[in-house]
Amino acid sequence: MEAVWAGAGGGLGVPGTYGDVPLTPTTLRRNYAAWFRSQPPRWRDASPSVRQKYPQSYHRNRVIINVSGMRIETQLDTLNRYPNTLLGDEEKRRKYYDPVKREYFFDRHRPSAEAILAFYQTHGTLTRPFEVPLDVFTDELKFFEIDPESIAQIRAAEGFVKGKVRKIPQTETQRKIWEMTDCSPEEFFKAKIFSYLCIVFTLLSTGALCLETIPSLSGVLTEEQTQFNNAFFVIEAVSATFFAIEVSLRLFGSPDIRKYARSKLGLLDLTSALPVMVNAIVLLHVQDVATVQRVLRYMRFLRSFRVFKLSRYSRGLRIIGEALANSSSDIAMLLVFMAILVVLFAAGMYFVEVNVPGTAYTSIPEGFWWALVTMVTLGYGDMTPTTGLGKFIGSLLALAGILTIALPVPIIVTRFDVIYSTNEDPPEEEAGEDIREELEEAEDEEPGMPQTMISSDRLIPEIITTDFS
Repeated sequence: MEAVWAGAGGGLGVPGTYGDVPLTPTTLRRNYAAWFRSQPPRWRDASPSVRQKYPQSYHRNRVIINVSGMRIETQLDTLNRYPNTLLGDEEKRRKYYDPVKREYFFDRHRPSAEAILAFYQTHGTLTRPFEVPLDVFTDELKFFEIDPESIAQIRAAEGFVKGKVRKIPQTETQRKIWEMTDCSPEEFFKAKIFSYLCIVFTLLSTGALCLETIPSLSGVLTEEQTQFNNAFFVIEAVSATFFAIEVSLRLFGSPDIRKYARSKLGLLDLTSALPVMVNAIVLLHVQDVATVQRVLRYMRFLRSFRVFKLSRYSRGLRIIGEALANSSSDIAMLLVFMAILVVLFAAGMYFVEVNVPGTAYTSIPEGFWWALVTMVTLGYGDMTPTTGLGKFIGSLLALAGILTIALPVPIIVTRFDVIYSTNEDPPEEEAGEDIREELEEAEDEEPGMPQTMISSDRLIPEIITTDFS
């Protein structure tokens, strides 16, 4: 005969049933099992042997993290090593807690989870999984609020450098001019047009400087009837006028005028309009022809520096300059070795060739020039040894020069390759207070667990225990 289990538990002490259920061994097993599963395991329920084998502090500090179905179990003390992160802060991770499964659930990229957990376990060692793209891994690190220094280190190891923070002008007019003069040509069409104009006038000015030195084209600038009608002077005046307008726009649109004026490109911009003004003043007020020619020669040399303005629009030129700057110690070592060899072989050549009639090695400093051009395998032929011992010394110098120059060159080439393959993150713009507040509000609204799954403080156990049988 089947008994009927009526009421809320049928007097057996088993909480709630769903109506009248036949009392059979199967129903008893199911209801008792469901009741036990709904209760948290208690430490006193474990046998004395289990309690002796596993200390109470061992199993109390374990938490379960579920990342898109992959369950990870770790110690609470491990997460607390970095309290400023999402997993290390109890208040931040509270909204991701699932009270039904008693675990923290994150709908995030699963392959990145183990690497992020290893960050806590290894006290800050961060390694990107091979199969995870760098951008995806970076987004996961930012979501779990890993410190920016660690993110910057792993991106630097992957060939990325942190973009510089650039200020934005406050007024609308300054911002429009700043977008045209200082932003990348890929960002704004007007910046591309302005960069093309700068390149054209720079090349035009440099070409006029070179052609101006040809005697048949230069003319006589010091004569009254030709000093302001010369075609090259007109080209220089137009170019200088454009450069003056360029400097004025950059100064007006720059959010930090002092920083721009102290920069290398800023100094080139400021000096690009200077030569034509000096030439005009000299031609009007100076009567001495020798002085005028000397000033014009100096100003021509100063105008040649305008070619460096092209580095603003050429990544290759910037890379070469940066590679040489980073290799300054290696270049200094090369110059020291070359200086030692120049002095040594110039002295040896002097003492070997000094008694030869009509010799060019009349002193050791005279032999410096010969030693230098021989070391770089250039050899003008203006100074040559005549004795057999002198020719032997010259051969040794040529071989020593090849070895000396060849040794540091691979180091410089390697650094150039590293800089060339390095990518830079987009520059971070320094936003105002209103924009910063909006960003902070957006971060606070980060989607977490549904409100129906967020339990109260009383129902969120920080400790996930293990059911020992």
